[in-house]
Amino acid sequence: MIGTESGRVVVEVTFLGTGTSTGVPVIGCDCETCRSTDPRDKRLRASVLVQAGDATLLVDTSPDLRAQMLRAGTRRIDAVLYTHEHADHTAGLDELRTFNDLQQQHIPAYASPKTAADLRQRFGYAFQDLFPFYGAKPDLTLHEIDGPFTVAGVEVTPVPVLHGRLPIIGFRFGSVAYVTDVKTISPASMELLRGLDLLIINALRQNPHFAHLDLDEALALVDELRPRRTVLTHLSHDMGRQADVEPALPEGVHIAFDGLTVASVAAPAASRAAGTCPAD
Repeated sequence: MIGTESGRVVVEVTFLGTGTSTGVPVIGCDCETCRSTDPRDKRLRASVLVQAGDATLLVDTSPDLRAQMLRAGTRRIDAVLYTHEHADHTAGLDELRTFNDLQQQHIPAYASPKTAADLRQRFGYAFQDLFPFYGAKPDLTLHEIDGPFTVAGVEVTPVPVLHGRLPIIGFRFGSVAYVTDVKTISPASMELLRGLDLLIINALRQNPHFAHLDLDEALALVDELRPRRTVLTHLSHDMGRQADVEPALPEGVHIAFDGLTVASVAAPAASRAAGTCPAD
């Protein structure tokens, strides 16, 4: 079961980072987006917290994880879910050691077999019990995803997609789905994304890209899937400034920003944040 009926909150998503692999601003760039003084245009690498009932799940460990956890005030992580092995989604893994210390236990991590193999190669020490205490390093229990699973009482449905040619995983939690770095979605995975209250999907920029959806492609998918609300993430500086792009989006579609929290509830839908995402 996801969430609690008494509070009517099914799942709550906090955007820890909404940028692409370079983040925004980009080092050495003087474009309007990178020079923007709007805090919504300052984007750390993509990651989200998913909270359902008493469970807190972390999707991806970005290189900016320490700063993200401090800003979010997070004190517990019940599990880590990985979309894929690229550095902007995994390089902050070592920061998990603080949560091992706080929780005094191993933390389960879930990844595809390919991503799991990469994590074992690059972060092998995280999956070996080297010390008789917690906190010196991350201590993770790695599980390979081969279908739907339940962790900390939360039912999770993997959604296989393609990031260019690379098979990666999106995740569905009840009526909420988080799909980042996607370029193409098979008919079978499209079916897994129907009937959503909230779709979170990447839209890298306004011009085409070989491995990511651009804005028009993302909006075409939204038009086909027809979720009640959509939030776009994993944005590059080439998307443009939030204040310029957001007003031009169709009804029910919004751009995420770092620190935004969006809640899906039984009825009606609601949002809150360091800003808000309108509940259309």
